[in-house]
Amino acid sequence: MPTTALTLAAELRVSLGRATRRLKAERGDAGLSDPQFNVLAILHRDGPMSPGQLADAERIQPPAMTRTVSCLADRGLVRKDEHPTDGRQVVVSLTAEGEAEVHETRRRRDAWLAARLDELDDAERRTLRDAAELLRRIATA
Repeated sequence: MPTTALTLAAELRVSLGRATRRLKAERGDAGLSDPQFNVLAILHRDGPMSPGQLADAERIQPPAMTRTVSCLADRGLVRKDEHPTDGRQVVVSLTAEGEAEVHETRRRRDAWLAARLDELDDAERRTLRDAAELLRRIATA
């Protein structure tokens, strides 16, 4: 019986959700929540930005992002500096500690996933490599 697109979509949604939750369980030493780590990851990828830009990137309301940024600043993981042209705003950037937390969390997640991949045979790893490319295409569509 052929797999319909809708059936496959449901199977992928469940499998990807479980894999994502398991990967996110691998955290750095700071024990950040997912939204807190996401802010660090965005700043690592895109560089300094305003809390409003961070809120847009995460698709959350600005007051929620302001609270997240303040918590990260209190922990020394981000720094808030005056905006160079608008004194009413701040620019948020990673500190060395925040950068280290991003690297450590990603290292742990990569190590966990690599250990699972080591359990697979060559054909299974090739299948996953092909699937990764297809998922990349779907995600950017």
